[in-house]
Amino acid sequence: MITKSTNLKRKLSENVKRVRDRIAAACDRGSRDPAGVNIVTVTKYVDMEVVRAAIEIGLVDIGESRPQQLNQRAGMLHELAERKAVLGGKDEIVRPRWHMIGHLQRNKVKMVVPWVELIHSVDSLRLAEDLHLQASKLGKRVDILLQVNTSGERTKHGVAVGAVTHLAEHFREWPGIRLCGLMTMAPLECTPDELRLYFNRLRDVFDDLRGERFVGPEFRHLSMGMSTDFDVAVECGATIIRLGSTLFEGVAAGHEIHDEIDA
Repeated sequence: MITKSTNLKRKLSENVKRVRDRIAAACDRGSRDPAGVNIVTVTKYVDMEVVRAAIEIGLVDIGESRPQQLNQRAGMLHELAERKAVLGGKDEIVRPRWHMIGHLQRNKVKMVVPWVELIHSVDSLRLAEDLHLQASKLGKRVDILLQVNTSGERTKHGVAVGAVTHLAEHFREWPGIRLCGLMTMAPLECTPDELRLYFNRLRDVFDDLRGERFVGPEFRHLSMGMSTDFDVAVECGATIIRLGSTLFEGVAAGHEIHDEIDA
């Protein structure tokens, strides 16, 4: 019998295939291996049924922009997996890898540190220090990306290009965090040439930092590109793209689906 869940996963799988085909084409243009591009699925505007379907078809890197929602959803799925394990269910619940992709206020750090695999939006020394302190209390280390405002747009979060090296060097002092790369967001409306300028600027900063002694082999990620511009981002070297609307097209009736636009 074809169920609602089956149809949902079928449509999601079709969307994922189209996305992966576009990634492969962009990698071909950029002389890259598509295996080097990871999709973070932005689930801000979809309900848990859709989130679970995405995880079940292999979209296990889940990006949330709201700390409260990440904390709630991560806790819910963790509890479900634990309960099923205790009851001896034959179908194991796949555990997602949670990504914090939106702007993170310091007073929300405690909500996300227990769950996240990667925080994309670290944009100050004080936030980085708070993450280090909270992670240390929990006996863990949190992987982070430094968010860079490559366009200079006032409405965008992120540090100025000229401040990146100074902040990155300080992060090494805190064992509770580990700098794994950089993140940026292009303006919502710009030309392909402008997109390349902003994405290549991040890649240039990234390449410069890789030659510094204060970053290690884990410094390997460029998080850039959303549904409207990920093709260009992949051509410019993105290792992580953050996608919402292009993955959930036609599968989330009643919701207007967007990518993360307020990071």
